[in-house]
Amino acid sequence: MLGQPVAAERQSIGIFGQWGAFRERQPPRCFAIAQPVRGPRPEGWQPFASISYWPQRRVAAQVHFRMSRQKRQGSAILLRIDDRTFQLAGGGVNAWAPDSRADGEIVRALRMGVGMSIETRSIRGTLVRDYYQLRGAATAIDAAAIDCAQRR
Repeated sequence: MLGQPVAAERQSIGIFGQWGAFRERQPPRCFAIAQPVRGPRPEGWQPFASISYWPQRRVAAQVHFRMSRQKRQGSAILLRIDDRTFQLAGGGVNAWAPDSRADGEIVRALRMGVGMSIETRSIRGTLVRDYYQLRGAATAIDAAAIDCAQRR
């Protein structure tokens, strides 16, 4: 339908604890997503953590993070899930796992974890850390995966 906002194409699959699961039609994808429970609040965008499924691209459980501050060039982006640490790739305000193997390791840790933080240095040089609760993450990830599998 012409003139419809893009958000109208997004449908809720469910809300599970601190996480939600959604589907979009174009391009077809399903994802689990959460906002940080603590961290700076930027103007102009919302920070989030997401795990996406893109059936037409044959991509499953791809992690993506939008940080609350723009990353300083050359600064590492560290993801901590309980006692595990992962180094992410990215730039600007976005971060991803460096490859699909790391996606899988991160999602396994998310599924069993309690808390998560993502940190980097901002363009001003200050340490920026966004905190997430993982209650409901495993269920939201499963709901997104199942919904996309059913729509193939």
